[in-house]
Amino acid sequence: MLLTERYIDKISGVISCFDRVVIQGTLPDWCYNMGMTRFLYMHEIKIFDYPAFANNLRLELRNHSEQIAKENDLEIEFIRKINGFRKEARIKEILALRGMHTGLVHIFSAMEACTSYKPWHDKKTGKTFLTYDSGKCLHYYFYFIDKVFGLCYLRVPTWAPFRLQFYYNGHNWLAGKLDKAAVTYTIRENAFTSLEDFIKAQAISDGFRVDDLKQALDIFASRYCPVTKKFELAYHWSIMQVEYATDIVFKKKEYLNAIYEPLIRTAIHSVKPENIATFLGRKLHPAYQGEMGNNFNTRIMGTRIKHQMGASSIKMYDKFGQVLRIETTSNDVSQFKCFRDVQHRDGCIDRKNAPMKKGIYSMHLLSGLLKASNRRYVEFISTFDDVSDGIDNLKKVSKTVVTDKRTYKGFNFFAEDDVKLLVTLERGEFNISGFQNKTLHSFLSEKSSGQISRILKRLNKHGIIKKIGKTYKYYLTRMGKAVIAAGLIVKEMSIIPLLATV
Repeated sequence: MLLTERYIDKISGVISCFDRVVIQGTLPDWCYNMGMTRFLYMHEIKIFDYPAFANNLRLELRNHSEQIAKENDLEIEFIRKINGFRKEARIKEILALRGMHTGLVHIFSAMEACTSYKPWHDKKTGKTFLTYDSGKCLHYYFYFIDKVFGLCYLRVPTWAPFRLQFYYNGHNWLAGKLDKAAVTYTIRENAFTSLEDFIKAQAISDGFRVDDLKQALDIFASRYCPVTKKFELAYHWSIMQVEYATDIVFKKKEYLNAIYEPLIRTAIHSVKPENIATFLGRKLHPAYQGEMGNNFNTRIMGTRIKHQMGASSIKMYDKFGQVLRIETTSNDVSQFKCFRDVQHRDGCIDRKNAPMKKGIYSMHLLSGLLKASNRRYVEFISTFDDVSDGIDNLKKVSKTVVTDKRTYKGFNFFAEDDVKLLVTLERGEFNISGFQNKTLHSFLSEKSSGQISRILKRLNKHGIIKKIGKTYKYYLTRMGKAVIAAGLIVKEMSIIPLLATV
């Protein structure tokens, strides 16, 4: 039974939507050195005149930003120590005095690192072109409240190739849509603590239109980075960072408080690397070299556990003691795979399971994958949030079963062979693709194929696994997952520590 089903009388509802979204804008003709070189040749600008060309654009952009500040009766605030300054806290102070009406809120400026180019002459080939360079330039942060996307910012560098960075929060976007649909709600920072109609709100969230985002991004770029107007350039928008949250909203704080600590403390010891891969819809390959593991910390706001695999992670924490949040984050969406059209070098197109494209038009498909990631995590923690159900089922599978005049002995969590078998069945990849006799044999190599067939029948008779019709593939049943989780948790976290004190 899922956690949301077990505590249905204590939960107001569940809502899933994008949370923090950071998008990068690049100019296709300028975003790489040879593209900018080609642009200069086409406009009859000498390569060694590039610094003067870029500097003129810098001055135009600074004048434009100062003009925007003047028109909005704002003063640009220069940040001297960027690492020791919290822009969000400063914006929160301004909003407390200003209010939440639409329009420009504030402008920050700061010297930050940026990618750039420098002229280069190759004596061997006799060719002159731009090569990559690095340095610092002045960046502007335009914070504003949009009628559709809520509080956003656009980060604009003053030096070519003018890579933009846009931020918005999906909860603010959803709040605006709920206002338009006349659905009442209570929102605190970036979390809904109450919703009149969770089903309608979820339908609105699932109906997110990328075309609307693309149109808004083009408007923001044109407004705050006039280079696009001057040279009739268009930005390409790609996903830089994305968070997708599933919030379980409890009716009262005490309802969540009663289960939260046991839930998060158990997760610390129960989530293994293969489980993390399963949550994220991936398989853990033996040759995997990326960063992986669990991280638990106590913050001012409360406790949080984070499970990381490379550039993606899944977190569990509480918001204001009332909302249990499961959140999948990715800093590289190409780590996720999806079925899409893939064009090969010879021009032919093939539909296959391939890494996801980073363009913003992947967001609709990405939302489904991230929501599924959160759902798998909820299914996992549901097996140990209330261990009493698991212990009842543990008693059932420990007893001998007699069917068709044949005896199938129960499972002993202190017998080495049974523990090895159950730990193997708990592997994350089996939750995604199931297992067969031959796949189980690769982990239990000391057993013959016939012995594994009898083991599979024994597991099936005890209700731990089920067979998919007309196939040779098996999956763990929901009870099987609960039994394994409860049995191993009781053994590893209760009995063994107590015996160690003797």
